[in-house]
Amino acid sequence: MKALLSSKPVLWFLFLFNLVVAVAAPFAVHGTQGVMTAVGMGVVSLGAGSALLRGRPARRVTG
Repeated sequence: MKALLSSKPVLWFLFLFNLVVAVAAPFAVHGTQGVMTAVGMGVVSLGAGSALLRGRPARRVTG
């Protein structure tokens, strides 16, 4: 599972999807729930983005 989550396509998906949700959440859900959703998704997006910037070579899944 770790090798799958560290692959570049998955990291790009996590980065972009969570970034879009973080930006749209306060407009779709009003109040504290929207803000907390945006913060949570933003943290996940930043984590995926930082993993992409580190330039770690993606591991190949074998077997």
